Amino acid sequence: MALDQAALTLVVITLFAATVNGALGYGFSSLTVPVALLFYTNRVLNPALVLVEVALNSYVLFINRRSIPQVWRRVLPIIGGLIPGIVIGSLVLSYVNPGITKIVTYVILLPLILFQAAGFRRHIRAERAVGVPFGTGLGVLYSVTTISGPPLALLFNNQGYVRQEFRPGLAIVRIVESTVTAIAYYLLGLYSVSSADLLPLIVPSVIIGIPAGAFLIRHIEPEVFRRVCMSFDAWVVGFGLSRTVMDLEMVESPTGYLVLAAVAAIDCVLLYRFFSQRREQFVEGLSGQAATGATWAKPDTP
Repeated sequence: MALDQAALTLVVITLFAATVNGALGYGFSSLTVPVALLFYTNRVLNPALVLVEVALNSYVLFINRRSIPQVWRRVLPIIGGLIPGIVIGSLVLSYVNPGITKIVTYVILLPLILFQAAGFRRHIRAERAVGVPFGTGLGVLYSVTTISGPPLALLFNNQGYVRQEFRPGLAIVRIVESTVTAIAYYLLGLYSVSSADLLPLIVPSVIIGIPAGAFLIRHIEPEVFRRVCMSFDAWVVGFGLSRTVMDLEMVESPTGYLVLAAVAAIDCVLLYRFFSQRREQFVEGLSGQAATGATWAKPDTP
């Protein structure tokens, strides 16, 4: 059976998002949702994505199981705040207008992406005290949008999580939030035939994309890959927000596209700064190697 535009778009974006998730350990929902919301409402999309993420997060947790003892205590306060947040967010999803939910999704997601792209860092000393309210907010965000990767990545990078802590930390939090959210959706009767129809479109993309991303990241510099993916995400969210405010007649076309233009301008500045810093680091590295080589060559000179 031929795929319509919405279904084909969902297949393509979930394949891309799964590849990014396989490479970085997060990014599936934050890349999928902004595009998919152009064709589906949160009430149809979320239940399908949550079921997929239960399996996806279980897999990520399994492959990082050896590092769990290093990080589980640090994420425990976040997990403590998740459950009340998920209950609140699930109720919001049940009763709030789908158009308003879309706008809230985009408005929350956009600054989180741009903060990451800007390399924002401000270490929080009282990490445990912040963990519970952060977890509550994260639970609300995830249950309404199925997105939690950007705020988690922002917090973990800000707090200096090393590679051995970052992925298992993400996996622990996300398996809890996806499982509890899946249960909450069931109790609130949010699963539907329309949501189930999306699963055959999403699951094959995940099965292909996750191992493809794991292979790809071995041959691409992770930081550059992550930054390019964030840039794509920012532009997609900017476009989605522009389209939504025009669809709801909050602003007229083409004025709504000023949002996308502003996001594009900010991201271009951040991209320029990022690659300029990379170039400077590369030049400094070469200079350091040359200086080291000259030092070692000195004893051989007459």
